[in-house]
Amino acid sequence: MCHNLTMPSRASRPKRPRDTNQLAWQVVQELTGQVERPPDPPDTRNQAAVALSKLGASKGGKARAESLSARKRKMIAKKAAAARWGKK
Repeated sequence: MCHNLTMPSRASRPKRPRDTNQLAWQVVQELTGQVERPPDPPDTRNQAAVALSKLGASKGGKARAESLSARKRKMIAKKAAAARWGKK
């Protein structure tokens, strides 16, 4: 199984039966290899963009917190608390 981050759209997934017994039978058939599963779609993402995205994600909130002043962080926290606990 390919571990890419993109999920196929619902339209491209094979239909499974709604009946519980039929669904269980089909799952067992797929797991035991008696029925072939469709291959995963090829990864069409730009690999340079994926690498750049991972680089930025690894820095994440830690880099943002270091770049903010204490005053700005306090303002953001107050706004978040007001949104969370404020009256509707």
